[in-house]
Amino acid sequence: MLLTLVIVYLLITIAIGLLAARRVKNAADFAIAGRHLPLYMIITTTFATWFGSETVLGIPAKFIEGGLGNVVEDPFGAGFCLILVGLFFAGKLYRMTLLTISDYYRERYGRTVEVVCSLIIMLSYLGWVSAQVTALGLVFNLLSGDAISIPMGMAIGVVSILAYTLFGGMWSVAVTDFIQMIILVVGLAIIAVFAGNMAGGADKVIEFASNRELFRFLPEPKFHDVVFFIAAGITMMFGSIPQQDVFQRVMSANNIKAATRGPIIGGICYILFAFVPMFLVASALIIMPGETAALLKEDPQKVLPTLVMAKMPFIMQVLFFGALLSALKSTASATLLAPSVTFTENIWRQFRPTMTDKEHLRTMRITTLVFSGCVLAYAIRMQGTSIYELVSGAYQVPLVGAFVPLVAGLYWKRATTQGAILAIVLGLGTWLLLLNISSWGAVFPAQLAGLLAAVVGMLLGSLLPQLLANRHAGHHRVVGVE
Repeated sequence: MLLTLVIVYLLITIAIGLLAARRVKNAADFAIAGRHLPLYMIITTTFATWFGSETVLGIPAKFIEGGLGNVVEDPFGAGFCLILVGLFFAGKLYRMTLLTISDYYRERYGRTVEVVCSLIIMLSYLGWVSAQVTALGLVFNLLSGDAISIPMGMAIGVVSILAYTLFGGMWSVAVTDFIQMIILVVGLAIIAVFAGNMAGGADKVIEFASNRELFRFLPEPKFHDVVFFIAAGITMMFGSIPQQDVFQRVMSANNIKAATRGPIIGGICYILFAFVPMFLVASALIIMPGETAALLKEDPQKVLPTLVMAKMPFIMQVLFFGALLSALKSTASATLLAPSVTFTENIWRQFRPTMTDKEHLRTMRITTLVFSGCVLAYAIRMQGTSIYELVSGAYQVPLVGAFVPLVAGLYWKRATTQGAILAIVLGLGTWLLLLNISSWGAVFPAQLAGLLAAVVGMLLGSLLPQLLANRHAGHHRVVGVE
């Protein structure tokens, strides 16, 4: 019965997405909803994109293992990313009326940087979308009592998302996000109240978490602990900024106020509401201590689904899986669309510069289909990797490769193409070096080293040629005087 209701819910969201697809008339409608979305839809679609499998399943698992300090990357880093986008990036980028974030790299630094940053951004989405697909496979596997295998569940999930994303693009994503967020917020809030009552009251859950030191946030005052804490915090806080899905939401706004305020409000709401799954997993430790202890050793991501399936009435199960599917589908649809639009606009267009708008739209849809197949294959291959780690790894690539050129280009007039290229090379090179030499990576976090190297690369690449040119000109003037 529960599986049947889930399938009905999937069919309803597909129908809503297809209805929204009727508004897609050209490539701009598909990519950024024709810049027609009001503030409330920008808020819901930014919140929805962030609130995915890692928030419902990954964050609670990490929280129960090591407390708030263990989830500095997400939700804290992720939420502050949206706030920073609204404060420092949205206004500047919105005024440029671009279709993708990679268009900015072309305008500021030229084709080479555009293509390289596009590849970096596209690569980063494999891990993030795979995390949503992995969770979808887990949901169908649990609901069917192992009758549907996890890989088969992944395939069903991808097809259900593709059914409307392929046709409606950003319009379908935004409309379904709006509806799915209402279901998500209401569903999880009701379940949290119910779980709190089962555990003896919310105060008991909070007291229990406090006694286990789960509210401890700051690391030990040791160099190793502090730098790894900082590295975890900036991975999503900075690494998510040069991403097409965030940029799409900014550019889809119908005015600059919606573009700047939407991400800020969405980020604040995300941080606050991410505490609900953490509250639920702490309740599980009180309600079913034995089962929870066993699951923490086997697979912590199964704690919440097991709590709901084993201890809650049918209506709560419906609410939970409706909320979970809403979270997964909203994030997955957004993250399937973003790299597909980037590839079409910033890589494929160079080979077909005379494409008509109709051909451009068709290519975006074909790319979305192909990328979905790649994501499904990657998710099946990476089966067994934790959802939180899949998401975390995804953001390290744009952090070390694309973040510094974006910030320097917007806020430093002396930034040059040579600086951007050297920042990308040093950032990625240093990151890969520390990842592959485990003894070095254990001493200093690879992503932080890569970010610092990128900053050095931008400074050297931009200033050194200018200093040498000035010195050369000065030398010629001296020779001329003599």
